[in-house]
Amino acid sequence: RLRSAPVTVRFVTNTTKESKRDLLERLTGLGFDIAEHEIFTSLTAARNLLEQQQVRPLLLVDDKALPDFTGIGTDDPNAVVVGLAPEHFHYEMMNRAFR
Repeated sequence: RLRSAPVTVRFVTNTTKESKRDLLERLTGLGFDIAEHEIFTSLTAARNLLEQQQVRPLLLVDDKALPDFTGIGTDDPNAVVVGLAPEHFHYEMMNRAFR
């Protein structure tokens, strides 16, 4: 019914554990009729903000989330993006983030 209604359909999630592409594959595998542009994640919001502010982040996100930041410069970071990534929360990485 939503597809035939005069409304825009979006799938919104706050997950930071997987890329939009992985999420799309999982949802289509469950039978959802969905396109990638219809998915909006917290990583999408983070990327939009990085682009607007023109900053170079240190990405403390799960490795599976990294594709959502393709093309974003991360050399000499001046910002930090934090997601659910327990494997990256260790002394060395936290020290880099605080610097």
